[in-house]
Amino acid sequence: MKLVLDTHTHTIASGHAFSTIIENAREAFRKGLQLICITDHGPEMPGGPHIYYFGNLKVIPEKIEGVEILKGVEANIMDEEGRIDLPEKILRKLDIVIASLHDECFEPSEDVERNTKALINAIKNPYVDIIGHPGNPIYPIDIERVLEAAKEYGKFIEINNSSFVTSRRGSEKICPIIAGKAKEMGVRVAVGSDAHICFDVGRFDEAIRLLEDINMPEELVLNTSVDKVKQYLQEKRKRIGGENI
Repeated sequence: MKLVLDTHTHTIASGHAFSTIIENAREAFRKGLQLICITDHGPEMPGGPHIYYFGNLKVIPEKIEGVEILKGVEANIMDEEGRIDLPEKILRKLDIVIASLHDECFEPSEDVERNTKALINAIKNPYVDIIGHPGNPIYPIDIERVLEAAKEYGKFIEINNSSFVTSRRGSEKICPIIAGKAKEMGVRVAVGSDAHICFDVGRFDEAIRLLEDINMPEELVLNTSVDKVKQYLQEKRKRIGGENI
């Protein structure tokens, strides 16, 4: 399976990442990627960028080093109502919104109902496109219910390569279950490197291995075609009338 874009990358603006947008784009070009999404952490993440950062993403060129750039955020889910840490006036201007649970913003809990409710309510947010790293074992969820909501609302579930490599220990046991159930239910997935340094942009080795092991149909994988992304963004524009998508 050949992936031509990365839906989840961070820059120095996230506060704990180490590369610039230009460095990420250069690495993406070197690896043959056609598109990357800049998805720095939302402002409630300690060390994260101010809300003004997201409001000014419009100054970034559409292409850098020959690679298309989508402007986005990895927003923090703040509560079980699915509230995220950017207001609608900013979300409307972004191309891609990942919503994720992080322990700095949402207390880890074994309460499956609470965690499941938080993800489902985030999915219902019309500006949210992708649920980030849902296999994190510190947030056990009802996988089938989350996937049902993703399918109903036309959202993507992330297969996060970093979860297998550098973070969220234990995800490697849960992510195959999520991916297998997504295949069974026909739920679309997005593969993100979750790069926090440019050298990890386009690093999909573990995620690809998982998708190939379960024979995931390419039509369910967003990253196999830039046209898929653009078609989705057209659908999103019609749905919410965003300014910049």
